[in-house]
Formats: sequence, C-alpha cells, structure tokens
Amino acid sequence: MSHRPHELPDAPATSLAHTGATLGKARSENFPVAPVFLPRAWREGLMAVYGYARLVDDIGDGDLAPGGRDAVLLGLDPAAADDRPAMLDALEADLRRVFGGTDGPPRHPLMLALQPVVRAHALTPEPFLALIGANRQDQRVARYETYGDLLGYCELSANPVGRLVLQLTGTSTPERIRRSDAVCTALQIIEHLQDVAEDLGRDRIYLPAEDMRRFHVTEADLAAPSAGASVRALVAFEAERARELLNEGLPLVGSVHGRLRLLLAGFVGGGRAALRAVTAAGFDVLPGPPGPTRSGLLREVAAVLRTAPRKG
Repeated sequence: MSHRPHELPDAPATSLAHTGATLGKARSENFPVAPVFLPRAWREGLMAVYGYARLVDDIGDGDLAPGGRDAVLLGLDPAAADDRPAMLDALEADLRRVFGGTDGPPRHPLMLALQPVVRAHALTPEPFLALIGANRQDQRVARYETYGDLLGYCELSANPVGRLVLQLTGTSTPERIRRSDAVCTALQIIEHLQDVAEDLGRDRIYLPAEDMRRFHVTEADLAAPSAGASVRALVAFEAERARELLNEGLPLVGSVHGRLRLLLAGFVGGGRAALRAVTAAGFDVLPGPPGPTRSGLLREVAAVLRTAPRKG
C-alpha cells in the first residue's frame, strides 16, 4: 500500500464541502453540539472537537464518504479508505502533527481546524488518542460479556469527549470529571440502545451478553423486525441503568453557571429525551432508532435546569 500523498482536483473546494458534510452530522445527535448561545470561541472549539470525533467514528464504522477522499487527505491511496486499521493509523499520525509532529502540519482539514483549538486551550493528546483506541477496539471486539466490560469501552469511546468539553471551557475539576464521565457513559449506552439494529448490521452487539442470557434474548431475537417481550424487557433494563447514570451526573449542571450550564443541561436533557423516546416506543428499538422531538428535548432541558442541585 502506498503512503505517498495523493491529490484530487480542486482540493480546497472539495475539502471544504467534504468536511462540511462531516460537521453537518451534528444535527442528528441527541443533544446540541455547539448551540448559538455559546461564545464564539467555545462554539469553534466544540465543533473542532466534534469534527475530530465524528471523523474517528466514521473511519471505525466504515461510514466515510465514497471516493476515498479522506484517505487522500490523510496521505494514503484512495483504496485505503476501506482499510480501517490503516486509516486509524494514518489519523493517529495526523493527530501527532496537530500536537507538533516533526513531519509538517496536519493534512486533513478537520485536523487543521483542531490545531489552533488544541494550542489555545493547552489540550493534551490523551482524550483524542482514547477515541482512536475505542475505534481500534471496535475492529477487534464485537461482543461484550459484562456490563463492566461495556463501561470500560465507554471510558474510551465517550468519556473523553466530556472531559474535552470541560477543558475547553476551563472548568475541569476531579468532581466534574467524575460527573461528566457518568453523563457521557449514559449517552453512549442510550445511543447503543437506539442503534441495536444498525449495530447488529455491522456484526456488533453492545448489549452485555450476561444480560442477554438473563432476559433470555438471543442474537436471532435482535435480528427480528420488531422486538418481542424479552428484548423489550432487556432494553428497559439497560435504559434504567442509563437513567441512573444521568441522575448521577446531574449535579455537574448545577456546578457551573451561565451559558455553560445551559450547554450541559442540553447534554443531560438530550439523554433524557432520547430515553423518553425509547420508552414511548415500548422499548422496541428494532424497527429503527427512536429519536427525541425538539419539543421533547426542550422540555427535558428545562426540567434539568429546574432540578439540578446548585453548587458554588
């Protein structure tokens, strides 16, 4: 496989449209990624981090745009776009350039956008590397035996994002990190519950095997067009675990002030609204992901703001 940079015609315009499509996926998240009420510097930082996290996930899930553009931008042959380990390796090399590597500036436009944010906020590589590690794990691990195993995966796949939000806003403390980890793990579990059918299509199951046995759920049950009673009971059980984690993280919202409080309430409220949608579907997530409505999201955010215990 060649690792020499490849060029496509009209590179600047093509790259702008390409990265815009990646960032546009923020509209489909359960929670607002960078709402307009935030200071511009925060919005730019959050979108840069989101762009990076989205790119890592798209590589790991094989959801890159066709044509191999991302491979080219990372200095690989277009055909390498289907080689997920190679793409993750190339992305890690570009991340090293973000943090001052010796072989020039970052190559991918999303990584170029990340570099000034990293410098302005003195961010460290560890959270970014953890997200790559989660997607490498996705290439090797397709089933999780215990809930503890799943929590270990969330430590890599979700919690680093919340920690980056705290670093970007200058509000990171050990207690807030602990609460943030609970919220982010909950959001990851909720996403897994919404995407059971989609994940199974990728030969991945994020429902712990020990819980599937407890509720007498087989993989064949998850492949059905709609959920039977056992699957619904299992999803309800895991949803309650996520709800408890959101409650554990709720004091994070009350520990900050102003617009950051609104942002964090959006994260927690988005998780609650998604859980409400799953519940409203009778815990039948197999026909497709039950998603929250905008009005449902706003109601949950308002409830979070009313009930979050205030500190400081």
